[in-house]
Parts: sequence; C-alpha cells; structure tokens
Amino acid sequence: MSCSSRPSRTTETRLGRRLARAIGIAFALGLVIAAMSPPAQAQLAFVPAAPPLPPPPAPLPTDVSSELSAAPAVTNLGSNFLERLGNQATYGFGRALRNNPGGGGASEAAEGPQFRAWGEGYGISAMTGAQGVYVGDHRQTWGGVAGIGARVAPGVNVGFSVDQSRTSIDVPLALQSATVDLTQLGFNASVDKGPWTWAIALVHGFGNVNSNRDTGQGFATAGYNAQIDGGLAELSYYWNIDQSRIVPKAAFEYVRATTGSFQEVGGLDPVMASGATVERSRVLIGAEIGHYWIFDQKILDLSAYGKFVDNVAQNFGSILVSLGPQSIAVQGIGESRLGADAGASASLSLSNTMRLYLNYDGKFRSALQSHQGTVGLEVKW
Repeated sequence: MSCSSRPSRTTETRLGRRLARAIGIAFALGLVIAAMSPPAQAQLAFVPAAPPLPPPPAPLPTDVSSELSAAPAVTNLGSNFLERLGNQATYGFGRALRNNPGGGGASEAAEGPQFRAWGEGYGISAMTGAQGVYVGDHRQTWGGVAGIGARVAPGVNVGFSVDQSRTSIDVPLALQSATVDLTQLGFNASVDKGPWTWAIALVHGFGNVNSNRDTGQGFATAGYNAQIDGGLAELSYYWNIDQSRIVPKAAFEYVRATTGSFQEVGGLDPVMASGATVERSRVLIGAEIGHYWIFDQKILDLSAYGKFVDNVAQNFGSILVSLGPQSIAVQGIGESRLGADAGASASLSLSNTMRLYLNYDGKFRSALQSHQGTVGLEVKW
C-alpha cells in the first residue's frame, strides 16, 4: 500500500510546479506587454496642434488721406482771408478814395471819421496733386464775409470782419471725403503816409472736420476740431499816372493750423490718428496795376495783380496712425516752396457811399492750384 502512493504524489508535485511556472511566465509577459504599451498621455501627443493666429492688420498710409488734406485746407483758408484783408488795406483804388474822400480835391483833414461796412460771398475750387503716399484731392469751398471798418484819423484805418465757410474735400482714389466748417475772425489796419501804405492783418479761426472712409464693409467716420492763426504785414507804394496806377507791394505772412486727434467709428478696422500741425512762413512780392473811368457820375475801376511767392519755411508735421497694436507715421503734405499768385478785380462805384465789386484770385504751385471768385458790396457813411 505504501509503495503504490508515492508515484502519484510525485506526479502531483510536478504538475503544481509546472502550473506555478506557467502562471509566473504569463504574469511576466503581462508586465512586459504593459511596459511596452504607450500610455494615454503619450497617445495625445500625436494630435496635430492648432494653427497659429494671423497677425493683427496694420494701418495703411492712405487711411488718413482726408486728414492729410484737411490740415493744408485750413491753412490755405487762413491765408486767403489774410491776403484779402491785406488787399483791402492796400488796394490802389480804395487808397485813392481814402486820400480824397470827398472827391474833386477835397481836403482829407476836413473829413471826420468815416465808417464803412461790406459783405462778400465767395467760392473756391482747389486741387492738390499726388505727393509720396498721398494720392491727391479736390476741394470746393463756399463762404461769406461780413465786416465793418472806420477811418479813425487822417490816414489811419481799421477794420474787423467775420468769415464763415464750408469746404468739401474729395479724395476719390482713397475712397474718402471730409467737410470742414470754419469760422474766422479777422482784423486789419493801415497807415497811409504820402505814397506809402503800411498794413497789417490778423486772423484767428476755429471749426470742425468730419471725415468719411469707405472700408469695403461699411463706412468709418470721425469728427475732430481745427484751428488757424496767422498774421500778415504788407508795405505798398502808390504810383499815380493820371487815371492809372501802379502799386508795388511786398508782404510777409505766417500761418499755423492744427487739427485734432480722432478715433474712427464703424466700418472694417477703424483707425485712430494723432493730430496734425502745419506751419508756414512766406514772402510775397508783386504789383497791382489799374485804371478807372468816370461816366454818368459813376466810377468803373479795373485792376490786376501778380505776386511771386516764396515759402521760406514750412513744417508739415507727421501723423501717427494706429490700428490695434500696430502703428505707422505718415508725413503731412504742403505747398512747393516757389509759386505765384495772380488776380483781377472790377469795381463799380454807384455813388460816394456804395460800391459793387468782383474779384478773382488764383494760386499756382507745382502740386496745387486754387481759384477763388468773390462778389461784394461796400457801403460807407
């Protein structure tokens, strides 16, 4: 009995060992397979990354073309007003009437203070050519002037006037437009001494600019202020030849115009821009020639003038244009250094106290042409 049980125990022992060995091998293989399998986090690393965001758009120099035009437009309106005020003081026919106020050789000293008032309506058409990144513009201005003056002493005259105007600016190649509403206050004074006349004119103006830019996805609009200050001093000599005259003139003019900063509203990618400043000093040298006729107790006077213009100092300034974090600087525009002014006038004195007149004034520069027509009425008492 004891001998027959030993083989079976031996067999069981061997089977247990084999089973344990198989389980151990399977466990080891499981560990190896687990170690070789990539974890979940490693699998996520193969997911493609999102593409980077595009850079923010940058402003273009043409985005502020209307503002580049508005600053010199205000400057030239100030110059026009200054020169008209100076011309009133040194206008040859007007000076002849001042020196002989009663007509027929009446004594100037016998006259008391004499007052006068005038009203004018005018229109200006101006065009600026392309300059650098600026694509050029066309401007039209309509305005009116009212003034009052007095002869406060023999040979001494003063005047005060107000100019109100609206300018439409069109920049077609940049798909932009703007309007400038400007009010100017002017003062002029003159002193006659023999054939010589010295005159000064001062101007202060203020107004608003409204711009409109087509962005392709709506219109971007902005509003900002404008200001002009300037002065002119003019010296003339009256040379009389019977009923004709030659009046040489020399003048110095200074103007400074500013426009405010703005933030556009609406449209695609509205921009923000800093203010602009334009300063200009110039010398004008020329002469007026004229002749008058007397008929039916009326006086018809025709005259013309020409001036050489030298812009001895100009500062156009620059504008900082921003769109989000992107910014660029854009150079302002102005006149060429050398140029010419020319004009003509027709005056009809209906009586000693009433005069009608028509004026033409032209400005000619290498990148600018301006034409102004004026109709006016002057009344004295």
